[in-house]
Amino acid sequence: CGCGTTVAAAQRLKRRWIGIDITHLAITLIRHRLWDAFGEAAKYKVVGEPTALSDAQKLALDDRFQFQWWALGLVGARPVEQKKGADQGIDGRLFFHDEGAKGTTKQIIISVKSGGVKVGDVRDLRGVIEREKAAIGVLITLEESTKPMRAEAAGAGFYNSPWGTRHPILQILTIEELLAGKGIDYPHHTNQTFKRAPRKKTGDKSEQGEML
Repeated sequence: CGCGTTVAAAQRLKRRWIGIDITHLAITLIRHRLWDAFGEAAKYKVVGEPTALSDAQKLALDDRFQFQWWALGLVGARPVEQKKGADQGIDGRLFFHDEGAKGTTKQIIISVKSGGVKVGDVRDLRGVIEREKAAIGVLITLEESTKPMRAEAAGAGFYNSPWGTRHPILQILTIEELLAGKGIDYPHHTNQTFKRAPRKKTGDKSEQGEML
């Protein structure tokens, strides 16, 4: 179902719909489109994506890139387009504003690891944060983080927003934590990652849909 044009049209016309796509990337984009356009009025369920840690582990074994796209979708990040073999240590990005309309856009860089995670991965991400002049960096891992990894992350310090809030510059999130509802710690009320679709006016009845 591509970028969700037909799905959004069916939702606006209060039709029952089913959208089918082969990639988790497309499903993530459509979710954002539906939320921006209809908010909580869009009622649907997603069939076929991981809902438990064991599902995520299977996806990682079956297709590493699909796992990566799915994991980025859990935090609302946009995948980075890069040529094969041209890994710059960045799998996805988030963008936000916290200085008002005239302020600069800040970025969060994200690295996704499906296995073999170690303290060196945290050090590498810290270097990428500095190279990219990013506000925050996040390591998403299928495995549990170790004490040395957490110590290395803590050493990066905090990002202080103009609102007086503090956010760890280097964060480690496991898939299990994300599935439980935990997210990235940042000034998220000003997320600018995806272009927003105009909000549609809806009636009293809830629309129903399904994505596979």
